Amino acid sequence: MAASPAYGEEKGGSSSLGEPEYGHDPASGGIFSSDYKRHDDLKEMLDSNKDSLKLEAMKRIVAMIARGKNASDLFPAVVKNVACKNIEVKKLVYVYLVRYAEEQQDLALLSISTFQRGLKDPNQLIRASALRVLSSIRVPIIVPIMMLAIKEAASDMSPYVRKTAAHAIPKLYSLDSDQKDQLIEVIEKLLADKTTLVAGSVVMAFEEVCPERIDLIHKNYRKLCNLLIDVEEWGQVVIINMLTRYARTQFLSPNQNESLLEESAEKAFYGSEEEDTKDTKAEAASLAKRKPYVMDPDHRLLLRNTKPLLQSRNAAVVMAVAQLYFHLAPKAEVGVIAKALVRLLRSHSEVQYVVLQNVATMSIKRRGMFEPYLKSFYIRSTDPTQIKILKLEVLTNLANETNISTILREFQTYIRSMDKDFVAATIQAIGRCATNIGKVRDTCLNGLVQLLSNRDELVVAESVVVIKKLLQMQPAQHSEIIKHMAKLTDNIQVPMARASILWLIGEYCEHVPKIAPDVLRKMAKSFTNEEDIVKLQVINLAAKLYLTNSKQSKLLTQYVLNLAKYDQNYDIRDRARFIRQLIVPTEKSGALNKYAKKLFLAQKPAPILESSFKDRDHFQLGSLSHLLNAKAVGYQELPDWPDEAPDPSVRNVEVPEWTKCTSREKRKEKVEKPFYSDSEGESGPTESADSEPESVSEESGSSSSSGSSSSSSEEDEEEEEEEEGSGEQSEDKEEEEEEEEKRPKRKEKEGSRKAALGSAGSHSEEEEEEGTKKAKKKKAHQGRKGHAETSSEEASASESSSSGSDSGSEVEAKRRKVPPSSRAGPKEISLLDLDDFTPTPPQPIPSSSIVSTSLVTDLEGLTLTDTSLAPALLSPAFSAVRTYELLHRMAGEGLSVEYCFSRRPFPGDPHMVAVQIQISNNTDAEVKSLRVSEPKPLAGMRIQEFPEIECLAPGDTASVVMGIDFCDSTQAANFQLCTHTRHFYVSIQPPVGELMAPVFMSENEFKKEQGKLTGMSEITEKLTLSEKCRSDHAIVQQVTSAANVGRVPCGADNEYRFAAKTMSSGSLVLITLERREGAAAQLTVNSEKMVIGTMLVKDIIQSLAQ
Repeated sequence: MAASPAYGEEKGGSSSLGEPEYGHDPASGGIFSSDYKRHDDLKEMLDSNKDSLKLEAMKRIVAMIARGKNASDLFPAVVKNVACKNIEVKKLVYVYLVRYAEEQQDLALLSISTFQRGLKDPNQLIRASALRVLSSIRVPIIVPIMMLAIKEAASDMSPYVRKTAAHAIPKLYSLDSDQKDQLIEVIEKLLADKTTLVAGSVVMAFEEVCPERIDLIHKNYRKLCNLLIDVEEWGQVVIINMLTRYARTQFLSPNQNESLLEESAEKAFYGSEEEDTKDTKAEAASLAKRKPYVMDPDHRLLLRNTKPLLQSRNAAVVMAVAQLYFHLAPKAEVGVIAKALVRLLRSHSEVQYVVLQNVATMSIKRRGMFEPYLKSFYIRSTDPTQIKILKLEVLTNLANETNISTILREFQTYIRSMDKDFVAATIQAIGRCATNIGKVRDTCLNGLVQLLSNRDELVVAESVVVIKKLLQMQPAQHSEIIKHMAKLTDNIQVPMARASILWLIGEYCEHVPKIAPDVLRKMAKSFTNEEDIVKLQVINLAAKLYLTNSKQSKLLTQYVLNLAKYDQNYDIRDRARFIRQLIVPTEKSGALNKYAKKLFLAQKPAPILESSFKDRDHFQLGSLSHLLNAKAVGYQELPDWPDEAPDPSVRNVEVPEWTKCTSREKRKEKVEKPFYSDSEGESGPTESADSEPESVSEESGSSSSSGSSSSSSEEDEEEEEEEEGSGEQSEDKEEEEEEEEKRPKRKEKEGSRKAALGSAGSHSEEEEEEGTKKAKKKKAHQGRKGHAETSSEEASASESSSSGSDSGSEVEAKRRKVPPSSRAGPKEISLLDLDDFTPTPPQPIPSSSIVSTSLVTDLEGLTLTDTSLAPALLSPAFSAVRTYELLHRMAGEGLSVEYCFSRRPFPGDPHMVAVQIQISNNTDAEVKSLRVSEPKPLAGMRIQEFPEIECLAPGDTASVVMGIDFCDSTQAANFQLCTHTRHFYVSIQPPVGELMAPVFMSENEFKKEQGKLTGMSEITEKLTLSEKCRSDHAIVQQVTSAANVGRVPCGADNEYRFAAKTMSSGSLVLITLERREGAAAQLTVNSEKMVIGTMLVKDIIQSLAQ
């Protein structure tokens, strides 16, 4: 053969004919050479009887196509080989035909019969390839043949062929949309497929062809949820996005009752008692109409089965789960996605860009979610500019009174960057922080004014634009800054900055009456050389000065208007003519002239500096439309939540008797260990609410198809049962002996509790028994858990509320539920073991292992801090300190609650503020089961609930203490105060002086620490002391009543010093009050917590000046 030597020669290096070679390796030498005469050799090789030559020829042809060369003239020679027996050759022929079938339709049609034969091939790969090529030949005439092929492939024994059939459906639909009805039948058939290989592809076909037909998903919903963990990554993304939209149409919003919290917190108690009574009755009626939210078990199933995917290695899967949680989960549970998204910030810059776009949108509505990860959004010098600007956006969204000092320090560093776009964005971010957090507005303004002396003109220009917006909020206080900026007109050349300065001077010319005319004089000189935007502001300045100070500026205004009259830009010419007629009175000017002042010098609202991501959340997160902030082709809107839940029974599936759970499987489910034990209380009662036989059998069916071995699982069960019998007694022997003595009392208590709360049903009892064992085991490890346990309890508490169990004991069990017991033997968790992800009804535990039947009473006996928190040990301190109203007796239906900050250390946690609560029963009936439920603290905050008050008699008053870690913030701690019949939404907001504890130090130590806290950490204000506060005793009393501080000894007679540290972070707060002549005094507060310092100064001045 002549072809082989020729091919060998070409492999060696560059060819003398055609284009030059790009390299000397075999790939570039042989495959990528461009000698067109070689096509004759290729045809010979394709006509050869040797498969090796045919394979070599096809590799070279496919390589030509990859390089962008036209190989269409080889079509007849290639298409002959479609019947070749060699699978490798056949695959490459298919690749070639997919590329050129549309161009060479007539020749492609000749090979249709071969593809049809390929569909019957015993090899599944050939069947799939034949279908793939057949569906890729975009020739309308073969639509009926494609339709038949897809229907046959949908019933194929091989899941790989069925998957290819699902891929072919959108191709056929795009070729002929009239086939939609038949294709929907195929989709419906494939949706019922139980294999993970097909699931992702068929849902993709469903999304392309008939996304509106959600009725097809009903019967397959639970199966898709359970298979999700084992589907390939890109299939997971498609299924999660589809289920997000499905859930928005089928379930109620889990946050529908959130608004009640704000409504009742902000409600004022003014007016007569009759009106209050009417309001209370009206509110009670509206609440009665609004049913308490109960999360659908199928909704919980979706959230639970997607949660493990937050640990996926694929960023797209993590992003898909994050958007699902953001759009579907209760607010208390959304926080779980923050950690996963922050992990993605370690990926490539492209992934970071998409993730940060979504985080920026989420952080506007759910700021608390990302606050613990603030440092992850700090900017690195190696970040690209787009990533830097997005991180700035997130930092600005997360800024609040607690962390603003840290963020501003970061911004100060960023301003020194060499990246000018980034510096400009940082200055804008400082402006937004100043707008949103009024307490740091002056600090930000002073910092921006300092930037006006920067050498870099762009920094100065951006600062001017931001200062202009900030000054509009309170111009009267800042005439000095306006004067300073007026002087900059000589140096700044950036048009936007010059225009901003001129606008400021014109708008507030009454504050700078001497400087404004002089600025106009300078601008008139350089008018012809200015940019258009500056010229327009010069005309505006001239008009405003003419109206307010016509003596000095009349001639200047006329001169400027004459220059503008002949300007090259028609906007400027028109503006000049318009303004001349408006401000200069003539016979023709008419009535408008009278209103010139009102038109030009009207009060203008200050601009609102908002995030560019504010309105993006109407697009589904993670979508291309959200990224572009514009609706992309094919984007499907996220539906609104329904007002009433559609019928959940449509998702029930009837399963044949033989697939139902065996007793062995039930026994296994009893001791199952959850997959994801992070913060979800592992949804035992929540899922078990779905106790319909249909769902149980559906899940058992899907778990049997997941491929986990039944024999190995049975061995696991036996091991677990043995360990349950033996290990239990040895580990918890002492605890069980103590519990045996208390058991009779507990049973009595349990009886009375059940009578009060109503029957919890057998399901609730079983859950409590299971919870009892877990709680006991947990107690052994309680010392090591600490803070993690608290967060776990909070998360599980929020989950219990969303599960909506009716029984009070079940709510309590969930509220105090601890992570799963480690008493059961180590159970290996497999991703394929879907039993761990299906909701299962809890099974009764043998009575021999039960110590007590009430989880609540067990925990009361086991809690170490109960004794120190007992109401009897705390004498009410309400006479000594200021009290606040937590619940008015009208709103509380006879229950009134007041609270005060007792300034005593909180037992068990030095970082918590002790809040003493006094509860009075003003009704004629007993109030039972008084407790705190559903604490919803902001990120970082913690709430330690007070022990439950079982009964409060009519006319009685009880005093209890709860601990709150406010995280050095004056933001309110929100929670529910519950009785056996009602839930009241309440909130405790601390004065800034109660966020600290006194510190005792010597005068030298005080001066040393004060020297470290200067600059931005020092706030000084002058004040006038009231007549009552002239004596030493009165001054000390007023300061210590305003803040929980300790006095520091001082040698000077006219000085008073106080010191404290913040409860949460332990930051020092130093206060110095220096008396001057008469009633004058100067107050200085030094603290690295700038916001706390600013608020403290205001509170102390208020108490001393009263």
